Amino acid sequence: MKSHLLPALRLTLVCLVFFCGFYTLIVWSVAQLAPNQGKGLVITQNERTYYVNVGQAFTADEYFWSRPSAVDYDAAGAGGSNLGPSNPAHLAEVEQRIRYFLEHNPGLDRSQVPSDLVTASGSGLDPHISVEGARVQVKRIARLRKVPEETLRQLVDQYTEAPLLGLFGTARVHVLKINLALQNL
Repeated sequence: MKSHLLPALRLTLVCLVFFCGFYTLIVWSVAQLAPNQGKGLVITQNERTYYVNVGQAFTADEYFWSRPSAVDYDAAGAGGSNLGPSNPAHLAEVEQRIRYFLEHNPGLDRSQVPSDLVTASGSGLDPHISVEGARVQVKRIARLRKVPEETLRQLVDQYTEAPLLGLFGTARVHVLKINLALQNL
């Protein structure tokens, strides 16, 4: 027993020192090189501070709507709904979101509703929507804000972010950034 217990205790001590001390120091040091020293990217406008990497709930008709969140954009508990695509509860929730979206965007056909506007992301904190998700909302926002649709299309183009390194992912629009720009029109 002694021949097994002492090596196990030594390994536990080495892992404790490495993972609680050395590894933590390495992660903290790398974070100091990141923008805002790893405290998260922020935007301050009109004396309010917004976190860039955490989605915000925009549901007013005169703004670009955010992607639904399974955790109500609570960064303390990120996660999806864990319901599969054939789950009846998930299907009912998506159907309800589609009907709601179509009510607020008259003239659209059901097939024109982008999936990212009616399904939650895996983290529940996604701050982006697809370019199609932004474009499909232009008519509603233009009507309510009395702004030409072309102005809003240009705004969507201006706030479209390219895929990472031009390869990974798809083009997307940051909802917080475009809505803050919308306020300044």
